[in-house]
Amino acid sequence: MAPSYLSLLRTLLAFDTTSRYSNLELIDWVSQYLAGFGVSSQRTLNDDGSKSNLFARIGADDLPLMLLSGHTDVVPVDGQAWSTPPFVLTDKGDGRWYGRGTADMKGFIACLLAHVPDWVRLAQEGRLQQGIGIALSYDEEVGCLGVPRLIDALLQQGVPVAGCIIGEPTSMRPVVAHKGIAHYHCHVQGRAAHSSLTPQGVNAIEYAARLITHVRRLADTEASFGHHQPLYDVPFTTLQTGTIHGGTANNIVPKDCEFTFECRWLPGDDPQRFVDSVRDYADNLLLEMRQVAPEAMISIEPRVYCPAFEATPGSEVLHYVEKLCGCQGGDGVAYTTEAGVFHAAGMPCVVLGPGSIEQAHRPDEFIEESQLQACFDWLGRLTGELCRSDSQG
Repeated sequence: MAPSYLSLLRTLLAFDTTSRYSNLELIDWVSQYLAGFGVSSQRTLNDDGSKSNLFARIGADDLPLMLLSGHTDVVPVDGQAWSTPPFVLTDKGDGRWYGRGTADMKGFIACLLAHVPDWVRLAQEGRLQQGIGIALSYDEEVGCLGVPRLIDALLQQGVPVAGCIIGEPTSMRPVVAHKGIAHYHCHVQGRAAHSSLTPQGVNAIEYAARLITHVRRLADTEASFGHHQPLYDVPFTTLQTGTIHGGTANNIVPKDCEFTFECRWLPGDDPQRFVDSVRDYADNLLLEMRQVAPEAMISIEPRVYCPAFEATPGSEVLHYVEKLCGCQGGDGVAYTTEAGVFHAAGMPCVVLGPGSIEQAHRPDEFIEESQLQACFDWLGRLTGELCRSDSQG
């Protein structure tokens, strides 16, 4: 008897794959699960071998693949008030299943794994007209760090990918565009001095504050005068400062201050123009700082870059999604997924999966039973499409 998506979700949830930890136990388990149905898998590791992507294909090697993709890592539960154990799938009797990763995005992974026995049977019977690929990645939550290695391996091996469905929680509504995201780390180095002798020091916090204010001005200008795209819930490019650290004591002019800022841009925009503006302003500030402290420095380094995404018009995967969802087009969203990375590699994508993004990253994260069933059924209908020849389609 084929395993149910709930039993699979229960198993997947029990692996604490918070991004700061290894995901290898989950990858090992999925690999063994697939092997039980005669499906081999391959891995691409991170630099120290503590994390891995997984790729598996079902169907003849020469068939173009419909790739089903999900990330295995989840965000931390630290500091969140959970009413249920976060890594135990819990039913409160309200039609929802609680646990970290239920919506984002182990629910989707459980649904696709539940279909593996059927896909293997269809492949053995020679009924698949298109192969089915399974792609699981690491470190999506900290900047889509793992999936580029998986994609590089597919390209090097010449694996034909006809399309890719990224199963992020979209309430089973297709998402056909999303913003890109980039994070930048800024270090301002001034000169320390006793606070009674402030003219002899260069206050790194104050100069960092001026840079942060410049970032805010860029954001306000973009909101008021920049390009707007009504497809998105936040219809313009945004910038904001996320973290700041600096200073050692109230009576010391701070020598160092560090902060991070991000940009979330619309497809077709270029975040580099904002970074260039911040760098130019930093150069002007340095001229002031070095009048007192020639050793003063300001560095701005990129930390995360995930490209924006727009679905390829007329692509096969978009055709399938529109047909099976009974819609034309789809939504645009402000959050970022791995679709941008796949799309940049020439693989047409759509984002579609069970659960609501509003539940992601929150305490008592949940997914509705009806959403899991809808995803399982949708994958079944997609399977039917992949079994039809061109003349039948």
